[in-house]
Amino acid sequence: MPDDLSLLKKPAFAEALDALDDLLMQSGKAFLIGAGCSKCAGLPLMAELTSTTLASAKLSATTKAVLAAIQGLFDGAHAANIEDYLSELVDLVAIAERRGGRGATNHTATLSGENYTARQLKDAVDEIKAAIADVIDVPVSMDVHWKFIQAVHRPLRPGRMTAARPVDYLLLNYDSLIENALALQKVRYADGMNGGNSAWWDMATFEAEGLSARVIKLHGSIDWTEVPGDTHPRRIDKKLKLPTGNDQKVLIWPASTKYRETQRDPYAQLSNLARRILRPPSGTQTVLTICGYSFGDSHVNIEIERALRESGGELTVVVFTFDEEPSGDLKRLHDDMHISDQIRIYARKGFFHGATSVISADDLPWCKFENITRLLGGER
Repeated sequence: MPDDLSLLKKPAFAEALDALDDLLMQSGKAFLIGAGCSKCAGLPLMAELTSTTLASAKLSATTKAVLAAIQGLFDGAHAANIEDYLSELVDLVAIAERRGGRGATNHTATLSGENYTARQLKDAVDEIKAAIADVIDVPVSMDVHWKFIQAVHRPLRPGRMTAARPVDYLLLNYDSLIENALALQKVRYADGMNGGNSAWWDMATFEAEGLSARVIKLHGSIDWTEVPGDTHPRRIDKKLKLPTGNDQKVLIWPASTKYRETQRDPYAQLSNLARRILRPPSGTQTVLTICGYSFGDSHVNIEIERALRESGGELTVVVFTFDEEPSGDLKRLHDDMHISDQIRIYARKGFFHGATSVISADDLPWCKFENITRLLGGER
């Protein structure tokens, strides 16, 4: 049964939604989409992804021991998850490799009194990524994402069938829901891959003429793999038997991966493209709509803040959040008088924009991705 949207007909909330409609009609559109937008399709939120991955049969005894030790390092931490553990592990790989590269006698990293070589830690990274992919690569429901793409790409005005600029989707998820929905809706898009079921990495695809959408997967994808001799990702049909063998590694990056990983392509290429998207050319406007993201990744938050400050007022950030009101980094941004007018927050208990705060005693339904989709489609 769909949620009741009648609360949003109250004048103050209706005005906030009408203003959003006007913004989206007049501006370039970008969406930052997090894990909360995949739950409706049957995929896990981060807590469930963490518990299922930790219990995966794909993890060897060594990897389980490494993960148990890393979990212990996070005792007392708030909502630590599998991406945090994976990020910690990537850092440990760098430590062991740096020591080995310098010829140190101790060229291992120590966890809970046990010494692990860079090779052992790398194998653990690969196993965890494969386990994450196994959890996510399951049958999913396309209903909401189908309607979302339909709503975003519907004609904005009579007689206007295509936008002047492609819609940009900045994805923090590893799944392929958005790409599949775009294809099913026959929206021409680029995701950096050139080809079909099997494809190779080609940044030029993002600059092709006639695109209606671009998909920027900032943390990689479960259908990207790394093959020997190529530092860029490939997409390979799983039914193929390759001359190089079929043990390709899943190419995903944890949310908090540090400097060393972010300098590698294609991560660095995608990050640079995202930065350009969030800094619209002079005289143009871009609206970044954020859904399903809890502002838990400091790197992403820093990029959003920098873009707001460097956009000359031509970037507007729209946030749909399950928090009752702005909190954490989002509250800090909202409270900053230099950029607060550029941020519109549709929270569970109110609407917040600059000096305007409209509070609701009841939960507002605009937090859920399903309902955001309905609102973007014109339902009230």
